[in-house]
Amino acid sequence: MVKVMVGNNVKRESVIVDSTTTLRTVLEDAGIDYTRGVMHLDGSSLQAGDLDKTFADFGITEKCFLLNVVKADNAA
Repeated sequence: MVKVMVGNNVKRESVIVDSTTTLRTVLEDAGIDYTRGVMHLDGSSLQAGDLDKTFADFGITEKCFLLNVVKADNAA
């Protein structure tokens, strides 16, 4: 089992999933819109196709951060 801190800029939650679960499934179950912003797994940017890989594919067996970071310009 893997403890995943999943979220975005404003919402984060901790979930426990099996290591054979795909990243996309965890994001969808948590209600995180992964179509906007940059996806990060433990601080590393994810590439095209990575969301359909499992945590085991990345060698993650205990805990990790799966975050969608939206960068917005702040106009003054």
